[in-house]
Amino acid sequence: MVASLVPSLPLQTHHFPFRNCSFPTLSFPSSLSGFPSPFPSHKKPLRLKTAPSASTQTGSPSTPSGSPPLKAAKYKKPLEEIYNVRVERGVSEERLKTLGVDRWSTWVTGRCRLPWNWDVDQQVYIVKGTVKVVPGGCGERCMRFEQGDLVRYPKWFEADLYFEGPYEERYRFRAYGED
Repeated sequence: MVASLVPSLPLQTHHFPFRNCSFPTLSFPSSLSGFPSPFPSHKKPLRLKTAPSASTQTGSPSTPSGSPPLKAAKYKKPLEEIYNVRVERGVSEERLKTLGVDRWSTWVTGRCRLPWNWDVDQQVYIVKGTVKVVPGGCGERCMRFEQGDLVRYPKWFEADLYFEGPYEERYRFRAYGED
């Protein structure tokens, strides 16, 4: 019906750079200007405000309000989440009794570095000391576990273990899915 009243309406394209897309919209002739248009009437593409890069910062505020420019914070997932290492910190005596930790095998070492591969899930309760766990290919990031932590290392996990002094742990091996 509208096509018969207005046989050819010019098309106008709106660009939305933040979505890398555009879509055509109808541009109504001035004779229909008394009616509100259901289409957006932006003349300029929308632009998102971004913080200036480090190369453009000169020490003087570059925002209109005079406040210093914002810097984007980088969020990095915890390594425990990335590698599926489960940790319970400061485990209660009741929980230890429930798990039967006093019946688990004991392992003791001093200050050393130990490259390790887990062929099965291993659950560890740290009785004494601390260990720094650096997953293979992780660079400088590490996980740190200390006395009182209950740690579950997943099958196929590879890491270097750095024991920073006298260390004692209770451990047991678990089948996949056992909690």
